[in-house]
Amino acid sequence: CYSGPTGTQDVGVCVAGLRTCNPAGNGWSGCQGDVVPSDEVCGNALDDDCDGAVDSLDADGDGYDLCAGDCCDNANMGCGNPELVNPGAFEVGGNTVDDDCDGTADNPLGGCDGSIASATSSAIDFARAIDLCATSTENGDTWGVISATLQRPHGGGTINGNSHSVRPSFGSQNANEGVRPLGGSSLVVLSTGHAAAQASPNNVSPAYAAFQGGQDMSGTDGGVPADWLAANGGVFPNAPGCPEPGTQDAMDGAMFKVRVRAPSNANSFSVSTYFYSSEFPEWVCTSFNDFFVVLLDSAFSGMPANPLDKNLAVYTAPNMSTYPVGVNLASGNTGLFRQCVNGPTGCGFGTATGSTSACMAVNELLGTGFHIVNPPALSVDYEAWCGVSNRAGGGTGWLTTSGNVVPGEVVELRFALWDTSDPWYDSLVLLDNFRWNVSASTPGTEG
Repeated sequence: CYSGPTGTQDVGVCVAGLRTCNPAGNGWSGCQGDVVPSDEVCGNALDDDCDGAVDSLDADGDGYDLCAGDCCDNANMGCGNPELVNPGAFEVGGNTVDDDCDGTADNPLGGCDGSIASATSSAIDFARAIDLCATSTENGDTWGVISATLQRPHGGGTINGNSHSVRPSFGSQNANEGVRPLGGSSLVVLSTGHAAAQASPNNVSPAYAAFQGGQDMSGTDGGVPADWLAANGGVFPNAPGCPEPGTQDAMDGAMFKVRVRAPSNANSFSVSTYFYSSEFPEWVCTSFNDFFVVLLDSAFSGMPANPLDKNLAVYTAPNMSTYPVGVNLASGNTGLFRQCVNGPTGCGFGTATGSTSACMAVNELLGTGFHIVNPPALSVDYEAWCGVSNRAGGGTGWLTTSGNVVPGEVVELRFALWDTSDPWYDSLVLLDNFRWNVSASTPGTEG
């Protein structure tokens, strides 16, 4: 005889018992000696609840059981959403819940980007510099960085050592000038020239070299990300009304790729991006515009949907026009290219074709090298600035780039930057402040 639930007999500790005929011969005794499911006792190496697994209890179905460290398996244990609380989650500050079951509530990971050498060639250092501190493995059950690489945009080869750095700041060190990290104590710099500012201490390892005119980082030319190009029909997307580039090559390219397992409670992420270019103002809305992409490989299929071409470095205007992040954000006065001087743009060939009035200040250009007034031209055939717009370049200010993920999945992010059509007039991007979010985002880039 067996009095336990159907399907549990002879599973784990659960076994049948015996019943006997009573002395009168007209009935049976109760079932004696059968063992039925009971609450799982962690650490006794037995399947007490007869579910087929030893020392397991996962009432909330989040894939983590009490015996493996889940500190909140049902709502009666002090958390409102037990399926979001487990050792694979990230700590959500301010909700008074120990989301990652480390024994303390509201204690997000501390900084991990102090004392990183500016000239480091370790891609894991770059992950740390954007505040991705946790590490994991391909088949791990906790979130974190699995691997990282520094490559050219097409996914192979090496990039010039002068084109990347980790810095404690960028530009002038004076109060309210230059740029400081938004998270931790370091930020990532990728450049189509030298990843260095003009002002100390950010002008060594690598050394500063002028962005206006630019540097030909020989040996680093190649293709662009093939999946992104194919998704755009073999054509570089561009701002409304601006011409296509003259080539489909990535010159002086640099790419940082990171493979990371998302936390079990994360549905999206954000990362701060900052784009500078010496193409402002004279090459705005021309065929020479450099490209910056943030490509996300994720299995997310919900809404709001991630971009079909995987590129999150795109701004969608209120009228639904789309602008890839770059110098052409200054075309159409999107309001996202704002560290610059207002005035004419697109005068590279001698006649200005546009103008911008969205510039707000130049304090974050100071000391970077993009702040230089009346810089020399690369050639007598080209303009070096456009009238009153006479700085060596301009920048966006900090932007927020977001994308959606499936909780617990392994995703890849590729941050790639390259010169378009020629190797001159360098551009640069800063990366920092990576953050997970429990709710879905609107994928793309905003100010």
